[in-house]
Amino acid sequence: MSFDVDTEDLKTLAAEQRRELMVARDIDSDLDFAFQLQLQEAISASLSLQPSTSTSTPTPTPLPSNPNPNPSFAEVQSSELLDLEREIDDRKLSELEFRKIRDDLHQRIHDHRVAQEILRMPEDEWENDGDNFERPFGEGTSENVDKEVFRVYFKGLVENYSPKVVFGGIGVAICDSRDELLFEMRKPFYGSAMNRQCIEFKALIEGLNAAIALDLKRVVFYCDYFPIFQFVTGRWSAKQRKVAALLNQVVLLRQKFLFCQPSFVSRNEIMFAFKFAREAMVSQIKKVAESAASGNVYETCVICLEETDIGKIFSVDGCRHRYCVSCMKQHVEVKLLHGMLPKCPHADCNSDLKLSSCSKFLTPKLIDMMKQRIKEASIPVTEKVYCPYPKCSALMSKSDVLEYSKGDFVVAERCGIRKCTTCNGLFCIDCKVPWHSGITCFEYRRRNPNPPEDVKLKNLAAVNLWRQCIKCNHMIELAAGCYHMTCRCGYEFCYTCGAPWKDKKATCSCKLWDEDYILDSDEDGDEFDDDEFDDDDYESDSDDYYGIL
Repeated sequence: MSFDVDTEDLKTLAAEQRRELMVARDIDSDLDFAFQLQLQEAISASLSLQPSTSTSTPTPTPLPSNPNPNPSFAEVQSSELLDLEREIDDRKLSELEFRKIRDDLHQRIHDHRVAQEILRMPEDEWENDGDNFERPFGEGTSENVDKEVFRVYFKGLVENYSPKVVFGGIGVAICDSRDELLFEMRKPFYGSAMNRQCIEFKALIEGLNAAIALDLKRVVFYCDYFPIFQFVTGRWSAKQRKVAALLNQVVLLRQKFLFCQPSFVSRNEIMFAFKFAREAMVSQIKKVAESAASGNVYETCVICLEETDIGKIFSVDGCRHRYCVSCMKQHVEVKLLHGMLPKCPHADCNSDLKLSSCSKFLTPKLIDMMKQRIKEASIPVTEKVYCPYPKCSALMSKSDVLEYSKGDFVVAERCGIRKCTTCNGLFCIDCKVPWHSGITCFEYRRRNPNPPEDVKLKNLAAVNLWRQCIKCNHMIELAAGCYHMTCRCGYEFCYTCGAPWKDKKATCSCKLWDEDYILDSDEDGDEFDDDEFDDDDYESDSDDYYGIL
């Protein structure tokens, strides 16, 4: 169980292929929708040319909301690649856990060897040299582990819960030569096709894999089920295909040890393993019995670790990560209130949460907020413009509002007049104020050199040490982190002096960080008052800064 560079490269390749497949799926979806739209237009045109005996106008059949309900090849392949990425991550985590257990095992063996050496030391030698006696960990530890013969106990149990449902449990215990427990495993199985021989073989395979992961070189595995002992010693040949495949796995695993031999013993000598297998099977039976009695099936949420009715489990579109509705609602609400578009809460997962799915558990206010965030995310920062009328404050893109205004004002692009797409109010795109009819922008700014809103904002910026992005003119506040700032428009600059960063390097000599900003603390009680300003004027973005104004 080694997690090498090739495995990491495989994960990267799988992620790239999955992204390409998703792009291909989107393209196919767009092409299919365009075809359906053209087909609908052709049908409508054909119906309009035919003579009609009825006074009513024929209504064209609406386009289906989901033209292709069956998953495409790209979607199926993407799902399989996603499962592969998860398997690689789980394998890496499993290897780290086994590494910890292996290091602990080496430490215990070393301590035992030292204790035995001290016990065998004569009293006169201990009195003379005992104070100077030492055996640092690491000296000969690997050699001691390689010489010792460890014991692998395994057990597989199976029980028929109903004619169509079978429960199984696997128990594995790995002990040292003194039968001190070093490793334990409980693994339940649940299905409809399982027999005694197969689950015993699976238990043996789990035990040998665990011994390999612990880097044990010499083992003896103990069997209490006679057919397994006969198979692994070569006295019986497997005739069933499934049993033959499992036996072949055992043969291959045994070749990875310097010494690996079976031993046939009675059941009461299967140290711990029988108990572990029984506990695994009983836990599975109890869970299913409780679900059947209540008529519900439960699933554990990986965030709150609560057993939740499967009907209250939310599955994220695309990545299929699953969480309880309560945790998802809290996650989405927090992200929305922080001005961010929520994504899947799984670590390193960037799957977007769809409004159609989240609307099932969000309040109307949060739904409206999510619609606003989605709209904001779809418009580049440099293209955003808000209606200057306080009762509207609608978000628009500069290109959309220009096209909307050209219908009433041919000279809109030249003179700067715009018409709000929501309230139809006229405003100046350059001055960002209600339309100043009869005077030019220059004259308006001359008469109003310091608008009250700008004065208030500049005063707040001076008091709170906010900085303004010179590219998009948005105001930024540093909450925690270094002085290297990245505006949401992409411009990078120094928070202290405003000098730009180029090629990931500062162009100024200011210090990169301040100790007071490295740790984000609320001890001083200085918080941003959201109630004092309008949500449309203040937004939040990355970890390096709190407010973009």
